[in-house]
Amino acid sequence: MGVRRVVPNIRASAVPESREFYGLLGFEEAMDLGWIVTLVSPSERAAQLSLFTGERTGPVVPDMSVEVDDVDAVHAAVRTAGAEIVYPLSDEEWGVRRFFVRDPDGRVVNVLSHR
Repeated sequence: MGVRRVVPNIRASAVPESREFYGLLGFEEAMDLGWIVTLVSPSERAAQLSLFTGERTGPVVPDMSVEVDDVDAVHAAVRTAGAEIVYPLSDEEWGVRRFFVRDPDGRVVNVLSHR
């Protein structure tokens, strides 16, 4: 089970202003689905952050997203360990398979793989 990237998720009410602010730090827009905007460093594509106005299908805005090689294997491992699944393993219309899990300190982690 390999980790491809970790992305902090920021709840944003002022997305245009936040996009502009993080642009000053060198980030560029990579994706805008209306409710989530992902910004990326043009020199290091794995350096990303996402601005959330809300969550489209899940019950909460996750604190971070972790892209893994095999989301099904990670899902099985966290279930076996007894971790709280906050949002079930789902195939989303924007091309990811994901689930949400709560870490021991209460943070919600969006674990995903691209299909």
